[in-house]
Amino acid sequence: MSLKCGIVGLPNVGKSTLFNALTQSGIEAANYPFCTIEPNVGIVEVPDPRMAELAKIVNPQKMQPAIVEFVDIAGLVAGASKGEGLGNQFLANIRETDAIVNVVRCFDDDNIVHVSGKVDPIADIETIGTELALADLASVEKAIVREEKRARSGDKDAQKLVDLCKNCCRIWTKANPCVPSVWTRKNARC
Repeated sequence: MSLKCGIVGLPNVGKSTLFNALTQSGIEAANYPFCTIEPNVGIVEVPDPRMAELAKIVNPQKMQPAIVEFVDIAGLVAGASKGEGLGNQFLANIRETDAIVNVVRCFDDDNIVHVSGKVDPIADIETIGTELALADLASVEKAIVREEKRARSGDKDAQKLVDLCKNCCRIWTKANPCVPSVWTRKNARC
């Protein structure tokens, strides 16, 4: 079993440093934005002492521990959803992950450059969240256009998907996350 986890955040907040700590890698972690251009990948086995006990019972030919694949993704900047910075590449790399770890800078150090010129963790979290939501919204809007063509030909499943996607867009445009808690049974069906 494997989990692919993307490490994201603004440029120069410590993503590569965290990646190195988790994976025991030695990739460059420098004091300038966009030190990472191409994603770095590291695989970590998840130790589980229960495996040895289970092996005594089951006697498998081979034991394979769970692994987490960490991906150190280039820094995101405001406007990434419109292609700013390495935005398109950043968002494409995130789409390939199962989970996201958002690294946020919460310390002052005049020797470490902050991309916006000041340390504001709340604003940084909002920037990342906004860019991810805008990218999701753009993907859903493309799906609506694609599925509306199928729906016009009488495809009922496509029409259900169009309705679901439009409902999702309505929720997002009200600045709400599109999470299960905002859905009713009726509008969550596809």
